[in-house]
Amino acid sequence: MVAQKFLVDLNKPLVCQVGHLGDAYDEWVHQPIVTKQGPRFFHNGFLEFFTQTPWWVIPTVWVPIASWFIATSVKLGLPSNHAPPLALLGIFVWTLAEYTLHRFLFHVQTKSYWGNTLHYLLHGCHHKHPMDSYRLVFPPVAAAVLALPIWSLVKLVSTPSTAPALFGGILLGYVAYDCTHYYLHHGQPKSDMPRNLKKYHLNHHYRQWNYGFGITSPLWDKVFGTVPPPTSKADAKSR
Repeated sequence: MVAQKFLVDLNKPLVCQVGHLGDAYDEWVHQPIVTKQGPRFFHNGFLEFFTQTPWWVIPTVWVPIASWFIATSVKLGLPSNHAPPLALLGIFVWTLAEYTLHRFLFHVQTKSYWGNTLHYLLHGCHHKHPMDSYRLVFPPVAAAVLALPIWSLVKLVSTPSTAPALFGGILLGYVAYDCTHYYLHHGQPKSDMPRNLKKYHLNHHYRQWNYGFGITSPLWDKVFGTVPPPTSKADAKSR
């Protein structure tokens, strides 16, 4: 007797359901539903509130924090003219972190109940409902959890006076990433560069999700060989 596959009821809160999909989760989550109205995550209204974040919360929260970190380096003895280059280096470091997190964490393949559930909360919901504007950027608490190990690593490889400025730059890079990501989904770019970047990212969502992990830039896709191939080649490879 063949077991019946679990079917997700889109009219009910999703978080408690997706774990039951098992090894069918990966295929399900990469079949996008393109509507601006997002799904309900939880029955509990309090939990539901904290799953929704307007895009403007990101710069409002993190730009002052990033500025404080950079200013802290100067207070600790870093020459003030050294702070901007270190912050720029931090922004560059973020682009690698952005690529690494997106490729290896956000697109980890899972099939267990808790693996599917956690992945859906982390990134799967965005691929399933890519136009949900309130679940496109990271809630500050979730971003802080990811930022803590990065801060620990920066302190490990930097001096006490340079670490805050470098980390402040990483935070600014993150702000640029999340705001750019929102714009690529909801903005209407007029010039070639943002228009091409939007096309590049939407290809990742709607055609070749296992390529094109760079959001603010395709730089690291080029370095690590994950630039989306021509459609015909990608189709042939997937067969």
